[in-house]
Amino acid sequence: MSAAAISVVRTATHGFRVEFVGDGEPSTHHVEVPDGLATRLGWPEPDEDRLVECSFEFLLEREPASSILRRFGLEVIGRYFPEYEAEMRRRAPVAPTDA
Repeated sequence: MSAAAISVVRTATHGFRVEFVGDGEPSTHHVEVPDGLATRLGWPEPDEDRLVECSFEFLLEREPASSILRRFGLEVIGRYFPEYEAEMRRRAPVAPTDA
């Protein structure tokens, strides 16, 4: 997606507000990272914000922002895109501890 900007702000221990500005209308999403998911995918908990950003990049590579749920937990992405967890492991800054 060209000229896209993704802003991720932590709002709770595992909660984030994601604002996306791209080719269409800006959108805001509220995302939760389930406890243990980041570690399982090879992302240190302090980097959950980067995991959320990479997850949105992943989604935007596959669908328009208008199709992304406004409120969801990252675990649901794999229901729509089975390759999600493998791709996040590939993009992770460290090797997963529990694959």
